Amino acid sequence: MKLKSKILIIAGSDSSGGAGIQADIKTVTSLGGYAMTAITAVTVQNTRGVDSVIPIKPKDIRDQILFTCKDIRPNAIKIGMLHSSQVIETVANALKKVKSSKIVLDPVMVAKGGARLIDKSAIKTLKDKLIKKAYLITPNIPEAEVLTKTKIKTTEDMVYAANVLLKFGVKNVLLKGGHRQSKYMKDIFLNRRELKIFKNKKINTTNTHGTGCTLSSAIATFLSCGKPLKKSCELGIKYVNQAIGSNPNYGKGNGPINHLNSIIINKKFK
Repeated sequence: MKLKSKILIIAGSDSSGGAGIQADIKTVTSLGGYAMTAITAVTVQNTRGVDSVIPIKPKDIRDQILFTCKDIRPNAIKIGMLHSSQVIETVANALKKVKSSKIVLDPVMVAKGGARLIDKSAIKTLKDKLIKKAYLITPNIPEAEVLTKTKIKTTEDMVYAANVLLKFGVKNVLLKGGHRQSKYMKDIFLNRRELKIFKNKKINTTNTHGTGCTLSSAIATFLSCGKPLKKSCELGIKYVNQAIGSNPNYGKGNGPINHLNSIIINKKFK
Protein backbone atom coordinates (compact mmCIF):
# COMPACT_ATOMS: atom_id res chain seq x y z
CA MET A 1 0.00 0.00 0.00
CA LYS A 2 1.41 3.38 -1.01
CA LEU A 3 1.32 6.01 1.74
CA LYS A 4 -1.21 8.75 0.91
CA SER A 5 -0.58 11.49 3.48
CA LYS A 6 0.99 12.51 6.80
CA ILE A 7 -0.98 13.00 10.02
CA LEU A 8 0.29 14.38 13.32
CA ILE A 9 -1.53 12.91 16.34
CA ILE A 10 -1.45 14.82 19.64
CA ALA A 11 -2.95 12.57 22.31
CA GLY A 12 -2.44 10.31 25.30
CA SER A 13 -1.20 6.72 25.35
CA ASP A 14 -3.49 3.78 26.23
CA SER A 15 -1.54 0.80 27.58
CA SER A 16 -4.35 -1.59 26.58
CA GLY A 17 -3.98 -0.56 22.92
CA GLY A 18 -7.66 0.07 22.29
CA ALA A 19 -7.81 3.86 22.46
CA GLY A 20 -5.51 6.89 22.49
CA ILE A 21 -2.32 7.08 20.48
CA GLN A 22 -2.35 3.33 19.87
CA ALA A 23 -5.80 3.41 18.27
CA ASP A 24 -4.86 6.53 16.33
CA ILE A 25 -1.72 4.99 14.83
CA LYS A 26 -3.58 1.79 13.88
CA THR A 27 -6.34 3.79 12.23
CA VAL A 28 -4.10 6.12 10.26
CA THR A 29 -1.85 3.26 9.15
CA SER A 30 -4.67 0.94 8.10
CA LEU A 31 -6.21 3.74 6.01
CA GLY A 32 -2.94 4.37 4.19
CA GLY A 33 -1.57 7.36 6.11
CA TYR A 34 1.74 8.02 7.84
CA ALA A 35 1.27 8.64 11.58
CA MET A 36 3.46 10.96 13.65
CA THR A 37 2.85 11.52 17.35
CA ALA A 38 3.17 13.92 20.26
CA ILE A 39 2.25 12.07 23.44
CA THR A 40 0.50 14.20 26.09
CA ALA A 41 0.10 11.62 28.86
CA VAL A 42 0.62 7.93 29.62
CA THR A 43 -2.41 6.12 30.98
CA VAL A 44 -2.34 2.82 32.84
CA GLN A 45 -5.55 1.11 31.79
CA ASN A 46 -7.24 -1.98 30.44
CA THR A 47 -10.72 -2.77 29.13
CA ARG A 48 -12.13 -2.52 32.66
CA GLY A 49 -10.93 0.98 33.46
CA VAL A 50 -8.14 3.50 34.07
CA ASP A 51 -5.74 2.87 36.95
CA SER A 52 -3.65 6.04 36.65
CA VAL A 53 -2.64 8.93 34.38
CA ILE A 54 1.00 10.02 34.14
CA PRO A 55 1.25 13.50 32.57
CA ILE A 56 3.99 14.50 30.14
CA LYS A 57 5.62 17.89 30.83
CA PRO A 58 4.17 20.68 28.64
CA LYS A 59 7.64 21.60 27.35
CA ASP A 60 8.19 18.02 26.18
CA ILE A 61 4.80 18.02 24.43
CA ARG A 62 5.67 21.28 22.67
CA ASP A 63 9.06 19.95 21.60
CA GLN A 64 7.51 16.77 20.19
CA ILE A 65 5.12 18.83 18.06
CA LEU A 66 7.60 21.40 16.78
CA PHE A 67 10.60 19.12 16.27
CA THR A 68 8.51 16.56 14.36
CA CYS A 69 6.79 19.14 12.14
CA LYS A 70 10.08 20.92 11.44
CA ASP A 71 11.18 17.81 9.57
CA ILE A 72 7.93 16.32 8.23
CA ARG A 73 5.03 18.71 7.69
CA PRO A 74 1.65 17.07 8.38
CA ASN A 75 -1.26 17.25 5.94
CA ALA A 76 -3.66 17.15 8.90
CA ILE A 77 -3.57 17.13 12.71
CA LYS A 78 -5.70 15.09 15.10
CA ILE A 79 -5.89 16.19 18.74
CA GLY A 80 -7.13 13.92 21.51
CA MET A 81 -6.53 13.82 25.26
CA LEU A 82 -5.24 17.10 26.76
CA HIS A 83 -5.53 16.73 30.51
CA SER A 84 -4.76 20.20 31.90
CA SER A 85 -5.05 23.93 31.15
CA GLN A 86 -1.28 24.24 30.82
CA VAL A 87 -1.13 21.42 28.28
CA ILE A 88 -4.00 22.92 26.26
CA GLU A 89 -2.30 26.32 26.16
CA THR A 90 1.00 24.71 25.19
CA VAL A 91 -0.59 22.84 22.30
CA ALA A 92 -2.52 25.93 21.16
CA ASN A 93 0.70 27.99 21.10
CA ALA A 94 2.63 25.27 19.27
CA LEU A 95 -0.07 25.06 16.60
CA LYS A 96 0.45 28.75 15.82
CA LYS A 97 3.89 27.79 14.49
CA VAL A 98 2.74 24.67 12.65
CA LYS A 99 -0.11 26.54 10.90
CA SER A 100 -2.29 23.66 9.74
CA SER A 101 -5.80 24.39 8.44
CA LYS A 102 -6.97 20.79 8.88
CA ILE A 103 -7.20 20.23 12.64
CA VAL A 104 -9.61 17.60 13.98
CA LEU A 105 -10.21 17.99 17.72
CA ASP A 106 -11.68 15.15 19.76
CA PRO A 107 -12.34 16.74 23.19
CA VAL A 108 -11.58 13.64 25.27
CA MET A 109 -12.90 14.09 28.80
CA VAL A 110 -14.03 10.73 30.14
CA ALA A 111 -12.80 7.20 29.43
CA LYS A 112 -15.25 4.50 28.35
CA GLY A 113 -15.20 3.07 31.87
CA GLY A 114 -16.10 6.44 33.41
CA ALA A 115 -12.70 7.74 34.59
CA ARG A 116 -12.23 11.51 34.11
CA LEU A 117 -9.28 12.31 31.83
CA ILE A 118 -9.28 16.12 32.04
CA ASP A 119 -9.16 18.65 34.89
CA LYS A 120 -12.37 20.61 35.41
CA SER A 121 -10.41 23.86 35.16
CA ALA A 122 -9.14 22.82 31.74
CA ILE A 123 -12.59 22.81 30.16
CA LYS A 124 -12.75 26.63 30.04
CA THR A 125 -9.25 26.77 28.56
CA LEU A 126 -10.30 24.25 25.92
CA LYS A 127 -13.23 26.47 24.93
CA ASP A 128 -11.25 29.71 25.03
CA LYS A 129 -7.94 28.66 23.48
CA LEU A 130 -8.28 25.57 21.30
CA ILE A 131 -11.77 24.89 19.97
CA LYS A 132 -11.69 27.97 17.76
CA LYS A 133 -8.50 26.70 16.10
CA ALA A 134 -10.15 23.45 15.00
CA TYR A 135 -11.55 22.77 11.55
CA LEU A 136 -13.75 20.06 13.08
CA ILE A 137 -14.66 19.10 16.64
CA THR A 138 -16.03 15.61 17.37
CA PRO A 139 -17.58 15.46 20.86
CA ASN A 140 -19.84 12.67 22.06
CA ILE A 141 -23.03 13.51 23.93
CA PRO A 142 -21.53 13.63 27.48
CA GLU A 143 -18.68 15.85 26.23
CA ALA A 144 -21.09 18.14 24.38
CA GLU A 145 -23.23 18.42 27.52
CA VAL A 146 -20.20 19.55 29.52
CA LEU A 147 -19.05 22.02 26.89
CA THR A 148 -22.48 23.55 26.22
CA LYS A 149 -23.99 23.14 29.71
CA THR A 150 -27.12 21.62 28.19
CA LYS A 151 -28.92 18.28 28.55
CA ILE A 152 -29.10 16.20 25.38
CA LYS A 153 -31.91 13.66 25.09
CA THR A 154 -33.25 14.03 21.54
CA THR A 155 -32.01 14.67 18.02
CA GLU A 156 -33.27 18.23 18.35
CA ASP A 157 -31.18 18.62 21.51
CA MET A 158 -28.13 17.44 19.57
CA VAL A 159 -28.70 20.01 16.83
CA TYR A 160 -29.13 22.75 19.43
CA ALA A 161 -25.91 21.75 21.22
CA ALA A 162 -24.02 21.63 17.92
CA ASN A 163 -25.16 25.19 17.21
CA VAL A 164 -23.90 26.27 20.64
CA LEU A 165 -20.52 24.69 19.86
CA LEU A 166 -20.31 26.67 16.61
CA LYS A 167 -20.55 29.85 18.67
CA PHE A 168 -17.21 28.93 20.29
CA GLY A 169 -15.56 29.63 16.92
CA VAL A 170 -15.10 26.12 15.49
CA LYS A 171 -15.92 25.85 11.77
CA ASN A 172 -17.59 22.43 11.80
CA VAL A 173 -19.13 20.10 14.39
CA LEU A 174 -19.70 16.34 14.31
CA LEU A 175 -21.75 15.51 17.42
CA LYS A 176 -21.72 11.74 17.95
CA GLY A 177 -24.91 10.04 19.09
CA GLY A 178 -23.60 6.68 20.29
CA HIS A 179 -24.60 7.27 23.92
CA ARG A 180 -28.30 7.52 23.11
CA GLN A 181 -30.41 4.42 23.73
CA SER A 182 -31.99 3.63 20.37
CA LYS A 183 -31.91 1.11 17.53
CA TYR A 184 -30.34 3.66 15.23
CA MET A 185 -27.41 5.95 15.89
CA LYS A 186 -27.56 9.51 14.65
CA ASP A 187 -24.46 11.67 14.27
CA ILE A 188 -25.02 15.38 13.66
CA PHE A 189 -22.75 17.21 11.19
CA LEU A 190 -23.23 20.97 11.30
CA ASN A 191 -21.62 24.15 10.06
CA ARG A 192 -22.89 27.64 9.16
CA ARG A 193 -24.18 26.43 5.79
CA GLU A 194 -25.61 22.96 6.25
CA LEU A 195 -26.93 20.26 8.55
CA LYS A 196 -26.41 16.58 7.81
CA ILE A 197 -27.64 13.69 9.97
CA PHE A 198 -25.75 10.42 9.52
CA LYS A 199 -28.06 7.55 10.49
CA ASN A 200 -26.77 4.00 11.02
CA LYS A 201 -28.09 0.90 12.72
CA LYS A 202 -26.58 0.57 16.19
CA ILE A 203 -24.46 -2.53 16.78
CA ASN A 204 -25.34 -4.31 20.03
CA THR A 205 -21.97 -4.76 21.74
CA THR A 206 -19.97 -3.42 24.69
CA ASN A 207 -16.76 -3.67 22.66
CA THR A 208 -16.53 -0.01 21.70
CA HIS A 209 -13.34 1.05 23.51
CA GLY A 210 -11.56 3.73 21.49
CA THR A 211 -14.33 4.45 18.98
CA GLY A 212 -14.06 8.22 19.49
CA CYS A 213 -10.29 8.24 19.02
CA THR A 214 -10.64 6.01 15.99
CA LEU A 215 -13.32 8.13 14.33
CA SER A 216 -11.45 11.42 14.67
CA SER A 217 -8.24 9.85 13.36
CA ALA A 218 -10.08 8.28 10.43
CA ILE A 219 -11.67 11.62 9.53
CA ALA A 220 -8.28 13.37 9.78
CA THR A 221 -6.77 10.73 7.48
CA PHE A 222 -9.47 11.02 4.81
CA LEU A 223 -9.32 14.81 5.11
CA SER A 224 -5.53 14.78 4.71
CA CYS A 225 -5.92 12.89 1.42
CA GLY A 226 -7.97 15.73 -0.02
CA LYS A 227 -11.49 14.41 0.51
CA PRO A 228 -14.18 16.96 1.42
CA LEU A 229 -14.98 17.20 5.13
CA LYS A 230 -18.53 15.85 4.97
CA LYS A 231 -17.36 12.89 2.88
CA SER A 232 -14.48 12.33 5.32
CA CYS A 233 -17.00 12.16 8.18
CA GLU A 234 -19.18 9.71 6.23
CA LEU A 235 -16.22 7.44 5.47
CA GLY A 236 -14.90 7.71 9.03
CA ILE A 237 -18.26 6.64 10.46
CA LYS A 238 -18.40 3.73 8.00
CA TYR A 239 -14.89 2.65 8.99
CA VAL A 240 -15.72 2.72 12.73
CA ASN A 241 -18.95 0.78 12.25
CA GLN A 242 -17.08 -1.90 10.32
CA ALA A 243 -14.45 -1.99 13.07
CA ILE A 244 -17.10 -2.39 15.78
CA GLY A 245 -18.92 -5.10 13.83
CA SER A 246 -15.72 -7.12 13.40
CA ASN A 247 -14.36 -6.54 16.92
CA PRO A 248 -12.07 -9.30 18.30
CA ASN A 249 -13.90 -9.62 21.64
CA TYR A 250 -10.76 -9.10 23.73
CA GLY A 251 -10.76 -8.30 27.44
CA LYS A 252 -13.27 -8.59 30.25
CA GLY A 253 -14.70 -5.06 30.02
CA ASN A 254 -15.32 -2.64 27.15
CA GLY A 255 -13.18 -4.36 24.56
CA PRO A 256 -11.36 -2.86 21.56
CA ILE A 257 -12.55 -2.68 17.97
CA ASN A 258 -10.88 -4.08 14.85
CA HIS A 259 -8.78 -1.33 13.30
CA LEU A 260 -7.49 -3.64 10.58
CA ASN A 261 -10.92 -4.08 9.00
CA SER A 262 -10.06 -1.53 6.29
CA ILE A 263 -7.32 -3.74 4.91
CA ILE A 264 -9.96 -6.32 4.02
CA ILE A 265 -12.61 -3.87 2.81
CA ASN A 266 -10.35 -1.12 1.49
CA LYS A 267 -12.37 -0.71 -1.72
CA LYS A 268 -15.24 0.74 0.28
CA PHE A 269 -13.16 3.72 1.35
CA LYS A 270 -12.12 5.00 -2.08
